[in-house]
Amino acid sequence: MKRSGPLFTLLAGLLLALFMLSLNVTSGTRSTSTGSESSGDVVSASPTPTASPPSGKPSASPSPSPSKTAVPNADYAGRTDDDSSAIAVTLRDGKAVAYFCDGKDQESWLKGDVKADGSMRLTGQNGNVLTGELKGKRIRGTVDMGQRKYGFTADKAVKPSGLYRATATVRGAEVDGGWIVLPSGQQVGILNRAGKPSPAPRIDPETGAVTVDGQKLTAKPVTP
Repeated sequence: MKRSGPLFTLLAGLLLALFMLSLNVTSGTRSTSTGSESSGDVVSASPTPTASPPSGKPSASPSPSPSKTAVPNADYAGRTDDDSSAIAVTLRDGKAVAYFCDGKDQESWLKGDVKADGSMRLTGQNGNVLTGELKGKRIRGTVDMGQRKYGFTADKAVKPSGLYRATATVRGAEVDGGWIVLPSGQQVGILNRAGKPSPAPRIDPETGAVTVDGQKLTAKPVTP
């Protein structure tokens, strides 16, 4: 009986130690499991990264190239360099009509385009060509009449100066007259009766009135 007491006490202590050891192992396992679950929750809750907008300033749209200004509408009149003939040019919306006339029997109507820089090449019948350039208030150029070229200068004209024309049937004949009224008031023109040229009668520059073979006609400003 004396030996069973200490043995019982030793056994009781061993059982208590085993119980405490199993308790510690169980607590460690739960802590580890809980920590793993917490870590998993954090990872799954992380937001998906989004693409950031491109850095730098947006590229500017290319500016349209400035358009060239068209030559202004105007009338020009002047004489050839040798003072033998007159020339008149009318510009409207990038188009031009010109009349070359010596007041006797040589004339030419010419037409064409005017470029934005003021240069022009106008053509007429029989291969006649006017080449000119507008600079400021003056057109300088040449008229090629086939057998001869004429240099000319035509200054900006103010009404009633300018270019006029009248067409009609007078006493059964087709009449076609052209007139250049110079800034000085001088008139140079040719009147064709059935294709036969002669010096044109004077017109009233204010109204364009003119009498041809006893019949009253009206010469009107010429535009392209």
